[in-house]
Amino acid sequence: MSPGRYGEQLFRPQDEGESERTDLGALVYDATTIARLRQLGVGPGWHCLDVGAGTGTVARLLLREAGVTEVVAVDRDIRFLSCEPVAGLTALEADVTSDRFEPGLFDLVHARFVLMHLPSPAVMVERLAGLLAPGGVLVLSDAVDLTTDDAPDTPYTLAMRAMWQGLRQTIGTDVSWVPRCPQLILAAGLESVAAEIHVPPLVAGSPISRFWARTWDRARAAMVATSMVDDAAIDEAERWLDSPAYAGLSPGMLTAWGWKPAQPR
Repeated sequence: MSPGRYGEQLFRPQDEGESERTDLGALVYDATTIARLRQLGVGPGWHCLDVGAGTGTVARLLLREAGVTEVVAVDRDIRFLSCEPVAGLTALEADVTSDRFEPGLFDLVHARFVLMHLPSPAVMVERLAGLLAPGGVLVLSDAVDLTTDDAPDTPYTLAMRAMWQGLRQTIGTDVSWVPRCPQLILAAGLESVAAEIHVPPLVAGSPISRFWARTWDRARAAMVATSMVDDAAIDEAERWLDSPAYAGLSPGMLTAWGWKPAQPR
């Protein structure tokens, strides 16, 4: 049986508490994301596309803090985007993997924690690069786990390994390619490619710890199905996350970017 998709079997936006889980991730990563976008020069006059916009926190920050002219925020389910209208924000319900997805050209194309859930990331990078206006920038962020495979076995690392495998088997999530994202951006014909990694501190009670605990709860059935953990093991891992005595390293966010040449080569 082939995997489903994000938001269908797992992480469905209509499920109670899903927007709160998503916003915990936003609390962790939004400041890093908007700081990088502003350092790249994103600001007044820019027309932006935010792919897989979720609850719309990045799209709204682009308008409120960076002062961009327009953000088209696209998602397959736009209920969270539509509930808080903001001047300059256009919510677009669409599937970015469809050949019919042609929203126009943009100065910024941004996607965070999207491509890791989609098949054929190289194809998607090329497709998103094709939505850039001349001189525009593509910015892609996805999860990178630098320690779980090689770290000593603990309730936390066992649960994290089971999560990645369970998500891959259930909805096709794959983070193994993410360190190669800069090379994929280069192969798509963009220039001045660079990348960075942000790893949030795993502190008891912090948004990132609460995010992972809620994510494990959402993915519990998929994790148990791997036979790597059972319910008791996941419960123990969540207690570790909530303990000030535990010191661990969270998966991080790799952000890579590249620019479309201002003039044809």
